[in-house]
Amino acid sequence: MWDTITGSPLIDVLDILIVAYLLYRLIVFIKDTRVIQMFVGLGLLLLLSFLASSLGMIVVGRIIGTLQTVWVIAFIIIFQPELRSALTNLGLRRGFGLFGATPEVPREQELIQAVTRLSKRGLGALIVIEREVRLNNWIKKGVILDAEITAATLESIFTVPGPLHDGAVIISQQKIAAAAVILPITDREELGYVLGTRHRAAIGISEQSDAVVIVVSEESRAISLAYDGEIRRGLSGEDLPTELERAYLRKTGAFRKKTAEKKAAGKKTKDGAKDTPSDEAPAES
Repeated sequence: MWDTITGSPLIDVLDILIVAYLLYRLIVFIKDTRVIQMFVGLGLLLLLSFLASSLGMIVVGRIIGTLQTVWVIAFIIIFQPELRSALTNLGLRRGFGLFGATPEVPREQELIQAVTRLSKRGLGALIVIEREVRLNNWIKKGVILDAEITAATLESIFTVPGPLHDGAVIISQQKIAAAAVILPITDREELGYVLGTRHRAAIGISEQSDAVVIVVSEESRAISLAYDGEIRRGLSGEDLPTELERAYLRKTGAFRKKTAEKKAAGKKTKDGAKDTPSDEAPAES
């Protein structure tokens, strides 16, 4: 029976599909990052190695072979943050989907109310919402609160000159787990010219976990949302619920389906209201 399975053409198809998926994930991983520069260099080394072997260049072939070994080690050392991020999120991304994302934002209305108030008052804020990847190591570095999630509590934490306003709040297990948490800053140097410390810290923690991070700028009063190493800036309080939903429903199809259902329900309500006669309409004679 095992020989029948291993000799089946389906195994070859499965083999091709797995390789194709791995290549796709690799392209997505290196796209728009500095890792692609390293792959270009490695590709040139492989090309030179092939030419040296074909032309019988023994010394050049040995040198390139040594460089290839060093290149792999250098790749691991230099791009350790990117590799760590990829391994951390393995199985949590859309491609795998082995572990479902948390379906609902914890105390969403309280969060939105707090962020809206902070934005209107011009108070900076950094709120990290834990999802599947636990943030215990970062929680331990802050001031442990284990408080209920309320708009008043979040607003008081970020009110200056409170002792906890400088740093991030981490929400875990439906609680405000900790405040005044120092988050890792993203290593993407190009962002240092356009983003402040809060925004780069939001991107940094979202690169190392699957957390969703809300940022309020004290200068522009704009709201930003960071997840999966990306950030959406210039949001308002009205935009935040939709963007949070987008972040939690990372599968685009699920988000589109839910959006379509909302639109259909809204249209149905309007049509129903249009068809319903008004109570003030004159009675037929």
